[in-house]
Amino acid sequence: MGCTYSVYGVGRKKKLSIPEVVVFAPCMRIPAQCDLQRALKGLIPRDVIDKLSCLRNRIALVADDTGGSAITELRQALEEYLSILIGLTKKEHGLENLVEFKWKNLVDGRQETSVANAWFELLSVVHMMAMLTLCEADTIMIPKDYSGSGFRVVSTDCKRDAVDLLLKAAGYLEFCVRNVLCCIPPEIKKSMSKDLQDGVLEAISIQALGQGTEIQLGLAIESQKATLSVKRRLACELLIYYSQAYQCISGCDLSHGYGKKHMWFIKWKFLEAKAAAYYYHGLVLDKGSEPTCHISAVCCFLAAQELLVESKKACISFCLATPVTRAPPLWGAMKHLHQKIPEVASRKSQMYGYLLEQEKALQSLPELPDFQLSLRPDDYELPAIDPAWDSGNWEKQGQQPLKDHLNDSEDEIETE
Repeated sequence: MGCTYSVYGVGRKKKLSIPEVVVFAPCMRIPAQCDLQRALKGLIPRDVIDKLSCLRNRIALVADDTGGSAITELRQALEEYLSILIGLTKKEHGLENLVEFKWKNLVDGRQETSVANAWFELLSVVHMMAMLTLCEADTIMIPKDYSGSGFRVVSTDCKRDAVDLLLKAAGYLEFCVRNVLCCIPPEIKKSMSKDLQDGVLEAISIQALGQGTEIQLGLAIESQKATLSVKRRLACELLIYYSQAYQCISGCDLSHGYGKKHMWFIKWKFLEAKAAAYYYHGLVLDKGSEPTCHISAVCCFLAAQELLVESKKACISFCLATPVTRAPPLWGAMKHLHQKIPEVASRKSQMYGYLLEQEKALQSLPELPDFQLSLRPDDYELPAIDPAWDSGNWEKQGQQPLKDHLNDSEDEIETE
């Protein structure tokens, strides 16, 4: 949901700036202080420990100082940290559960979790990369507009860049669900932050695809070349994405800070998507020549109008849910639909009112067509493991290979 809250001063007074949200990202979690030196001393070379500690501290410091806005610097540091962190997850090293990794909430600084598991640390790092990417997409979609006109102008290139970022974020989260969570024991999962539940991560990944589709629908509306069929397809795909996101999150524990707000966001966007799908489906049906086509079209338009009203209520609930946020001015596809749906519903219901009276039995909402989804998360792979983990390098430095060190330790214990 925006990277952080900002506070600015006017004279002696301080005013809390309520953040505006276009691309929703739950609160970012950042590393908190933990003692890597003490946990790993004597087990791996000092330079490896120093590199791990230095990169982790750098990430925490930059994130704290900038509120997560130094996205490029943080992303680079996280990638570097990942390449060396991977070594702690290798079973042959036997280091998975030696370090107690601590993470905290960026907004209020509250420590959320402290888990002695390297896979948890890796999950948290990739999750942070996903949240940074969503924040970057949000920033692109909220241009600095000081005119006070309320009109939102975002260039086509910025919209396309935002779609690319949303696919990238979805890829990070899909990787977390499919490749990382399965490596964390069930008892450890229970102690983790509720923001890292399987269903929550999957819901954010899918809703990122949904928001990318919404941007594409807006671009199609602006294009003279896009056909009505294309717009209907995008609207129906948008609805499918938010339906899937809702299914994922509905089975999760939403008692944590951002849980209820996240649910309201999905409900809001689901209702908007459903309104868009029925509107465009109605336009397609209205092209038919049979009376039943016009009756079905009017039913779609009226349903879209009701859904739009409900979506406004859901938007207000989302904004008021803790932490309080602002909805952006209407933009893109939804700006167009908020103007067109009431107008078309009124005009078409008057035009075909006599048919509705004559054929009351036919007044049922038609089923929406099903489409194969177009957008997929970007593929994500972990960076290559840092060469510092090569045991051959340790021997050159006079460091005993880790495997031998652990075997010697076991022998000492047996002797005792």
